[in-house]
Amino acid sequence: MTSSEQPGQLYAAHEPVFPRRVKGQFRNLKWLIMAVTLGIYYVTPWLRWDRGPALPDQAVLVDLANRRFFFFMIEIWPDEFYFIAGLLIMAGLGLFLFTSALGRVWCGYTCPQTVWTDLFILVERWIEGDRNARVRLWNQKWTLHKARLRLVKWLSWLIIGLATGGAWVFYFADAPTLARDLVTGQAHPVAYITMAVLTATTFVFGGFAREQICIYACPWPRIQAAMLDEDSLTVAYREWRGEPRGKLKAGQHNPEQGDCIDCMACVNVCPMGIDIRNGQQMECITCALCIDACDEVMDRIGKPRGLIGYMALKDEAAERAGDHPKKLWKHIFRPRTLLYTALWSAVGIGLVVALFVRSPIDLNVTPVRNPLYVTMADGAIRNTYEIRLRNKHGEARPFRLSVSAAPGADAGAATGALGLAIEGDDDATVTVPADETLTLRIYMLAAPGSDLARAARTDIRLWIEDVTSRDRVHADTIFNGKEG
Repeated sequence: MTSSEQPGQLYAAHEPVFPRRVKGQFRNLKWLIMAVTLGIYYVTPWLRWDRGPALPDQAVLVDLANRRFFFFMIEIWPDEFYFIAGLLIMAGLGLFLFTSALGRVWCGYTCPQTVWTDLFILVERWIEGDRNARVRLWNQKWTLHKARLRLVKWLSWLIIGLATGGAWVFYFADAPTLARDLVTGQAHPVAYITMAVLTATTFVFGGFAREQICIYACPWPRIQAAMLDEDSLTVAYREWRGEPRGKLKAGQHNPEQGDCIDCMACVNVCPMGIDIRNGQQMECITCALCIDACDEVMDRIGKPRGLIGYMALKDEAAERAGDHPKKLWKHIFRPRTLLYTALWSAVGIGLVVALFVRSPIDLNVTPVRNPLYVTMADGAIRNTYEIRLRNKHGEARPFRLSVSAAPGADAGAATGALGLAIEGDDDATVTVPADETLTLRIYMLAAPGSDLARAARTDIRLWIEDVTSRDRVHADTIFNGKEG
């Protein structure tokens, strides 16, 4: 193989991107979304919600120690993980919906990598200046002035990263208590390690990696291609209107030249460092800042806006011919997006229904199989069971245990022939503390000579009744007799 036949490099050398400041409706929308999302992230752990004296008052709390999740008035237990699974399914369907309708709007507006990168670039612009000043600073040799600016910028980034990691750990413990423990050095080492990892990743990803995370680390640019079709609205350059491009001086008019004056404004504002005029590219996150930049230039030279804008591939032929494109709502409301919306709504409605119909009592019964039964001195047969009784109320509740025949079994087998006791106590009533799970050993005793004592096994049903509210739940199990 000759030197001219050597394969090219797999990865291009990293070129730093210095986006220029721009004004416009899409930039304002991104500022608004940044403020809202960051506000929610940083403020939420400090919100309070009164659940009574027995429960934490943090509005949103992932209580790993007690294996519970609190979200305002909602409490999720480990056995109710299907709620979390449902929310993840809704998030996936929502991502498919918005991508098929409006392209990569998640990437361009609400992705954490985009939001924190925008914040880091804003801080960088405050300290080092706009694009041209930052490019000059990058190219100049190290001086005391350059070192001072860099240290101030890096320190600011580090503070943002520390606040990011700090906010995250506050979701897993009482925020005021944990904050005090962190400052006094009394917090658990896991809290410090988690904060250090999140601080470092935020600092590196938002400050240095930036667009490299989107291009090389994130799988979504590859997946989103399957979500787009010819009706999806994406940011595009109308080359039939802009070409041939060329420079124009003020007051000049060239009828043979397109509207694009090759000012590079769309390139200079792009946080990914691409040229939208080269067509659809994997790197494009659909942030639409190039639309704001181009519209600003078109206003200055007296040309109509929209040289760069949201457009569906299906409208390209019509626009080239000078016809009106399809209405915006027809691109968004079409069978594919309506199907995604229906599925998303069905999952959401199902979760809401499940949330309101779930029982505040949970019962689990496990027979003790060693031994299967015990023959008492008077000939009675005793079975032993381990039960786990969960009280999901915010106050202690008394519960009464009873037993009956399971459906399909001999109804008389467990009527008047089976006694029940808790830990040897003949009173089959127990009090479970608020929002806790109580593990008990219970005994069921079949009278000597009864059908229940003689049968190899009998299906029975254990009932738990909330003495206060009269709510009842049951669990089916078996009773092993003498011939079992």
